[in-house]
Amino acid sequence: MKRIILLICLLMLVFGGLFAEGQKEVTFPNKPVTIVCPWSAGGGTDRTARFIADLLSAELGQPVQVVNKTGGAGAVGHNAAATAAPDGYTLGNLTFEVNTLKYLGYSDITPADFKSVLQFNQDAAAVTVSADSPYNTVKELLEAVKKEPAGTFVFSGSGIGTVWDLARIAMLDKYGIDPNRVKYVPSQGAAPAITELLGNHVDVITCSYPEVAPQVEAGKLKTLAVMADERNPQFADIPTLKEQGIDWSYGTWRGFAVPDDTPDDVLKVLQDAMKKVVESKEYIDFMNSNGFGIEIRIGAEFDSYMMEQFAGLADIFELAGYGN
Repeated sequence: MKRIILLICLLMLVFGGLFAEGQKEVTFPNKPVTIVCPWSAGGGTDRTARFIADLLSAELGQPVQVVNKTGGAGAVGHNAAATAAPDGYTLGNLTFEVNTLKYLGYSDITPADFKSVLQFNQDAAAVTVSADSPYNTVKELLEAVKKEPAGTFVFSGSGIGTVWDLARIAMLDKYGIDPNRVKYVPSQGAAPAITELLGNHVDVITCSYPEVAPQVEAGKLKTLAVMADERNPQFADIPTLKEQGIDWSYGTWRGFAVPDDTPDDVLKVLQDAMKKVVESKEYIDFMNSNGFGIEIRIGAEFDSYMMEQFAGLADIFELAGYGN
């Protein structure tokens, strides 16, 4: 009898311990998730992030909110994401500019400070002017830039050293124009730059076409070209720079990542959920209807892509004259 009682006690201890261990395990996620967007509300990055956040919330079973942390050509938001607690509850809404921060001296953050969830988008830069601008092609615009006194033309698009800034610098160089002949007014993202153009405070902006499309369709702006190898079927009436004799293509991308020390099992939960989001009809319809390009790279593939871009930016930064 004593042996039976002892055995029962031992079993109770074992199962009690297992139960206690089970109680300690908390399924991820069990609270709201935050996406840190480095750019202002209303721009393409913000718009895509907020749409994806709604779909991701349904997949994770927890609220997903987007917080805009702007400034420093993307440094503020990317830093906030990289230095967040590595627990999966803060995702960085990474953009091309994460590659530029170290070159600019704004931050030591590089793509190596993150673990990638996935890349979901890629868009070419576009050259846009006001609807009443006398220029109907990029060549007409750049010929005028050549002829008029330095400083006559004012460009914008986003912050100093961001993808839209680097795209216009290289475009000017490809056409034989010193980038310093034009004045560049930095902004906190495409949305403020569009406002500046609509108010005739700047002459030209470079950003993605989807960001300006509503104003183009409303007849307030016109896009002269996209910096792509081929026309985009979603807006096939807009020519490429290459069609106008300027051999240059460039653009941005968007994706999500978590701090580098985030556990792999937590990362996998986020990747699996995000993969379902970008494969959904709702996501594909949203991207297509708004003109955003879809490009999917998951995990290590996205990591490698970012690091290759980071290494390849040295030449263009030397041309720009930015950084340390």
